[in-house]
Amino acid sequence: MRQLRRTILGTLRDLAPVVVVILLFQIVVVQQPIVRLFPLLEGTLLVLAGLALLVYGLEMALFPLGDALAYALAQKGSFIWLVVFAFLLGFGTTIAEPALTAVASEAANAAAADGTIADSAIAKDEYTLGLRLTVALAVGVALVLGVARIVRGWSLPAVVISGYVVVTVMAFFAPPEAI
Repeated sequence: MRQLRRTILGTLRDLAPVVVVILLFQIVVVQQPIVRLFPLLEGTLLVLAGLALLVYGLEMALFPLGDALAYALAQKGSFIWLVVFAFLLGFGTTIAEPALTAVASEAANAAAADGTIADSAIAKDEYTLGLRLTVALAVGVALVLGVARIVRGWSLPAVVISGYVVVTVMAFFAPPEAI
């Protein structure tokens, strides 16, 4: 029970900045009153409860299993399987992330409203899936790099600086709207 209470408090701490930013933009930037306060509070409490239960379940079941599996793969000396496991874990957890799904859907709506994509359900679904796959692939690759860095003993500053160099070079070839 103590662990559940700690998880709820941690989730509240993690969720608070998101709520503050949204309220701040609503009141200061958009300068509109908060309408339908009760549904907003009810939804926030449901999100808090859902996230807390999700994290609690992950900490109780999946995290220990993942730790044991990663440790067993490392002990076995199978770098390839460790990297495959890291990629699939990063990709799978990211593609299943409800917040990413919601943000990608909103991005698709914004792209449709802007005229970047067609304002159809199919175009929005493809855009949402493409964005989710891109982010999930990036997280998977980042985990592979992290595992490789730890196992191979690569310098963290060298890895980070290399990433900045790659992004800077890509900026020269990317379309202006992406930059």
